[in-house]
Amino acid sequence: MAMKQVASSAIKALANSGSSSVLTRQLHASPGSKKIVGVFYKANEYYAKNPNFVGCVEGALGLRQWLESKGHQYIVTDDKEGPDCELEKHIPDLHVLITTPFHPAYVTAERIKKAKNLQLLLTAGIGSDHIDLKAAAEAGLTVAEVTGSNVVSVAEDELMRILILVRNFLPGHHQVITGDWNVAGIAYRAYDLEGKTVGTIGAGRIGKLLLQRLKPFNCNLLYHDRIKMDPELEKQTGAKFEEDLDAMLPKCDIIVINMPLTEKTRGMFNKDRIAKLKKGVLIVNNARGAIIDTQAVADACSSGHIAGYSGDVWNPQPAPKDHPWRYMPNQAMTPHISGTTIDGQLRYAAGVKDMLERYFKGEEFPAQNYIVKEGELAPQYR
Repeated sequence: MAMKQVASSAIKALANSGSSSVLTRQLHASPGSKKIVGVFYKANEYYAKNPNFVGCVEGALGLRQWLESKGHQYIVTDDKEGPDCELEKHIPDLHVLITTPFHPAYVTAERIKKAKNLQLLLTAGIGSDHIDLKAAAEAGLTVAEVTGSNVVSVAEDELMRILILVRNFLPGHHQVITGDWNVAGIAYRAYDLEGKTVGTIGAGRIGKLLLQRLKPFNCNLLYHDRIKMDPELEKQTGAKFEEDLDAMLPKCDIIVINMPLTEKTRGMFNKDRIAKLKKGVLIVNNARGAIIDTQAVADACSSGHIAGYSGDVWNPQPAPKDHPWRYMPNQAMTPHISGTTIDGQLRYAAGVKDMLERYFKGEEFPAQNYIVKEGELAPQYR
């Protein structure tokens, strides 16, 4: 029944658009062996240290035995860039591509055009902006991610980063490593979190969890989103809705970015917007690096207008060795790790397996997992 509905939708799309791309991609989702390619980071010697380390090349999301026992071909690699990379060799005949935000394989319109058999793009985790979603929609592909799989992981990481910045933790830790002991060098810019105004831009699954976790710290909590929270949750957290983002931002001692990367949010924190922030503001960004203008942040940290910046997302990823955020003062940056805890890996591996099982049977995915379906983008990416 699900396959008939897909076919019907494809035929309607053809009639409306005059294009055969959606129809071709949908109706060629035939039974039989599939070629599935996964792109993950290499664990090397660390893989042997934890049997639940499934989010890497060696762990392969724990799917290899299951997929191969069903007669499918499963290729896993970390080599994803350049015309001669391993991924490029498999683009023409793969059916399913599994990627992650932590070691993103950029699925461009050019790659989509080459991938004549491609039917399904799965993100093992949350955030599918490494895929050209418009091109995927026009080609009639399905794009899905494991919604909710690492929201706890990211929200906890954001809380940690807030505390690291507020307490000026990293310089103190560096003193221990270098053999120094200079309390004044840390204390002059260390504060309590209590009483500070924290604003989250985006109050979706991660933003809500962060607000709940900040409640016991007795902060003044603000949030900006396209949709207001449920009144009961708003009352529970004590968070106040701010409809006007530019009115909210100057009120904040700490700003946390929790929105997806879209054409509307790309570069939204530019030099002019940063200049309007409170001097000495702290910023946490585990969303996407491209939401913030790279050089504008580096300059504001150097001038002291931004007193501290922490996050694990960069533009591009992996970050080149000369990326200015590596060397700007008062930063607490890491590689993209917040959503790939072992617990998070087990959740998004299970979610990928569930969607593959449904795909093989011609069944629908959980509605919230769809990013592109039948030519339509999910609301957060429009």
